[in-house]
Amino acid sequence: MKVLHLTSGNLFGGIETYLLTLARLRHLCPSMEPHFGVCFPGRLRDELTAAGVPVYDVGGVRVSRPWTVLRARVRLKRLLRESDPDAVVTHGTWPHAIFAPAVKRLGIRLLNAVHGELTGRHWIDRWAARTPPDAVIANSRFTAGTARRMFPDSPVSVVYPPIAAPEFSDRLSHRRAIRAEFETVDDAIVILIASRIEELKGHTVLIRALGELRAVGGWVCWVVGGTQRSPELKLLASLRASAHSLGIADRVNFLGQRKDIPRILAAADVYCQPNTGPEGFGIAFIEALSAGLPVVTSPIGGALEIVTEACGILCQPGNPSDFAKALRGIIEKPARRHELGAAGPSRASELCDPARQLIVLQRILYGWVA
Repeated sequence: MKVLHLTSGNLFGGIETYLLTLARLRHLCPSMEPHFGVCFPGRLRDELTAAGVPVYDVGGVRVSRPWTVLRARVRLKRLLRESDPDAVVTHGTWPHAIFAPAVKRLGIRLLNAVHGELTGRHWIDRWAARTPPDAVIANSRFTAGTARRMFPDSPVSVVYPPIAAPEFSDRLSHRRAIRAEFETVDDAIVILIASRIEELKGHTVLIRALGELRAVGGWVCWVVGGTQRSPELKLLASLRASAHSLGIADRVNFLGQRKDIPRILAAADVYCQPNTGPEGFGIAFIEALSAGLPVVTSPIGGALEIVTEACGILCQPGNPSDFAKALRGIIEKPARRHELGAAGPSRASELCDPARQLIVLQRILYGWVA
């Protein structure tokens, strides 16, 4: 079965991580052959090409320049006739709005993959809703509920993303090497957040919570994530300033964009991402659980489907003091920290085992599951 996945490719986040997983783990479901159409050059296109999968340039599109939309649709139609895929998946509302009409006209099975909350308020959402897909693949029950409102006549299936567990032959040596690289002592309690620098992820809440813990010894924080747009640059500057004003700048290490997240997770002790808005799913949560880290986050969006009291702590959204209290307990009670972390890998596998999830995805692409 040949499947063409369409995306913009100009940013890098959860959608792009998901697409790279489909490419790199394709051997687990060899009867499903992934191809990729990408609008813009960048990290995603480079890493898909390095993974050895077919990658097509479907043309840069600027909605403010309607001729680029028409040109990209013409290019896509040519590609569809030449490659003859069994199904096409648009990832997000932007590529769906741009490309779904062209796919529909050729009678190819069309699916929309929903990776985040659909409010229907954005003009892109309303544009995308004009072309209902044959089916919707939602990455959580939360996003499925929003998709049903936007595409009421399309069947919606929930498929949690396939996420591979990290593999390390000698985790202790690896942990020491990473900590040495980041000038962090072996016995420090490392609190990690690894995400794009955007308001939704709750970086501001985390820095304020850590400010309340400045008198608590033994912890450091690693902030992993790059900036891709101007609001993110402003937020990063604000976070650095807040760390200085709270007297914790020497304990908060901003590591920037990294491509070795599994290595960094394996050297940390706690994953804390205090979301202030709903996450569609939360791939970072699964990666942290797979690495054996307790997860501290907010009980909103996809996190409610991932984090249980056995493997993490849910705190009041936007409340630094609540997060500070949870982190203090994890820092000061090693047995509790280890108990929560030990439950993580089985929880991650239960939800996102790659071999199982890829087969479920294939069945939906074929139309075997409504």
